[in-house]
Amino acid sequence: MTSYDLRRVIGEELARVENRFDKFGKPERNTVFDKVVPGFGVRKHVSGRRVYILQMRIGGRQRTVTIAHAAVISEAVAKDVARRLILRIELGMNPADEKKRSRNIPSYEQFLEYYWETSSPNWKPSTRKTQSFYRGKHLNKAFEGKFLDEIEPADAIRWHAQLTRAAGPGAANRASEILRAMFNKAEQWGYLPENSNPFNAVKRNRGRKIARFLTPEEAARLGKALIEVSKDEPIIATIIKLLALTGCRRGEIVNLKWSEVHGRRLKLEDSKTGPRIVWLGKDAQALIASIPRQKGNVRVFPMEQKRPGNTVGCFWAKLREEIGLKDARLHDLRHNYASYAARESETLPMIGKLLGHSAINSTQRYAHLDDVTLLRSIERIGNVIASVS
Repeated sequence: MTSYDLRRVIGEELARVENRFDKFGKPERNTVFDKVVPGFGVRKHVSGRRVYILQMRIGGRQRTVTIAHAAVISEAVAKDVARRLILRIELGMNPADEKKRSRNIPSYEQFLEYYWETSSPNWKPSTRKTQSFYRGKHLNKAFEGKFLDEIEPADAIRWHAQLTRAAGPGAANRASEILRAMFNKAEQWGYLPENSNPFNAVKRNRGRKIARFLTPEEAARLGKALIEVSKDEPIIATIIKLLALTGCRRGEIVNLKWSEVHGRRLKLEDSKTGPRIVWLGKDAQALIASIPRQKGNVRVFPMEQKRPGNTVGCFWAKLREEIGLKDARLHDLRHNYASYAARESETLPMIGKLLGHSAINSTQRYAHLDDVTLLRSIERIGNVIASVS
């Protein structure tokens, strides 16, 4: 032990100052200051509670910063914290202002709750249901114990990677988009500075762009099978036929209401991209007209099951095995509908409108299907040029 260390230890043990008294001369609280670490002290309250404090002059005023309860950390640790605070104060930083700022920033859990209460009433019912599922499954404890401004881009990237491994790439992408939107609102509402959204650094997992199209022979086989199963499962068979004839999403047909049927049009109130109109061909019109309407039932396809969409999906899985379409999903009927439109030289914006896409990117996958038409056009143009020359 050096002479300096010896003096420091002795100073720590012997350097104590007088008690403090209130204006009536009674001891209000007893603060024992240390002479080795200036301003550091142990304050004992009348209740017996002991806390470590640091008193310093900050911005021309005498300030007291409470470090911690004596039961939580040792005096040696508290002194180390005090030394760091002194250094920061000497560099012009104000711990009191930092503490005040922290009180104004909500925790992740608090802001998630506030965001949900404020934003979810404006979501579509289907969106609110899906988002709430992801919240309960993945979001509630994502950054537990952190304040909103403590979540860094590295934290968001790490969380997204962990969720990808645990729940899959699609779930991780969806959960990240929810939090990206939440942090955008935090910026808009003034809780975070602009361009500080940590989820802007997260790269989406690449999705599998699966587009399975039925050949004419497969389509004929499916049509024949649906006619046969209509005897035992008329409702489900009709739903599958309408999916093939309209290009609608499963939920849009399964949950279709009579109030949404208007002659040659379906005026869907709540599709994936919001309200939209679906035009019906003659076959689809005739199919809907053949459905008996049950008195007092608002749904076109009344089904007793709690999740009729799943029932239809299970029926399709069995049917496709029987007719040799093992790799065809029910959603592929929607792709198939779009492929016929593309082969008839419909433009991508028109195909997107038929399918109810909100962005042209979703329709882009069908661009290559019009290659045959393009080649025919090129040949016609070539023939014209050749005849002129």
